[in-house]
Amino acid sequence: MIALHGGWWRDRHDLHLMDPVCAHLHRSGWTVANVEYRRTGDDFGGWPVTMSDVADAIAAVRAAELGPDGSPTIAIGHSAGGHLALMSLSRGLIDSAVALAPITDLARCVREELAANATVLFMGSEPDTDPQAYLDASPISQAPNSRRRLIVHGCQDDRVPIEHSRNYIRVAMSDNEPVSYLEMINTDHFDVIDPEHASWPATEAWFDIQYPQP
Repeated sequence: MIALHGGWWRDRHDLHLMDPVCAHLHRSGWTVANVEYRRTGDDFGGWPVTMSDVADAIAAVRAAELGPDGSPTIAIGHSAGGHLALMSLSRGLIDSAVALAPITDLARCVREELAANATVLFMGSEPDTDPQAYLDASPISQAPNSRRRLIVHGCQDDRVPIEHSRNYIRVAMSDNEPVSYLEMINTDHFDVIDPEHASWPATEAWFDIQYPQP
C-alpha cells in the first residue's frame, strides 16, 4: 500500500502527517510505503512535477514486490494526497484508491478561494489562463474507469468542503464507476486520518471487505 499525505501540496507539510495511519495499517498486516513528493515552495514542486514524483514512487514500490505475488497496489491519500491517489488511479498506476477528504476539482478550489491560493501555486496559473491544465489535473474530469475506490469525507470539514466529494460521487455514479462513499458525521478534515477516531472503523471495513487479509 502507498500512503500520500496532504497539506495542499505545500512544502511546510510532509509525509509524517500519515504516520499514525501507516502504523495502524502495518499492525493490521499491510505493507505500507509512506511516500514523499516535491511540493510548492522550496521543493520546487507543482503540477505536473509532483504527479511525476508519485508515479515514480509507485513504480519503485511495484518493482520492489513488497507484497505477496499478485497482490494489488492500493493508494491511500488524504486531502492533496487524496487528489494524487485519485489521479494515480485514473492513470492506471494503481489498482484501487482510498481518498480521505480529497481535493477533486481544482478550478472549484480556486473559485472558492480555498487554502490561501494554494491551488494556483500548485498549478502555476489561474483556471482562466489554462483551463485545460485544470481539467487534466482534476480527478473529477478524468475519463471513467473500472478501478475500485473509496471516498471518505467528514461533514464538519472546514478545509475541503464536503460538497466537493458529493459532486465527485455524483459524476462517478452517473458513469457507473465502482466507487464507494462514506460521509462521516461529527468528523472534520483531520479526523479521517486518525485511526483512533470513531470514523476510522468504517474506512477499515472497506479494506477488510475488498482485500481480506489472510
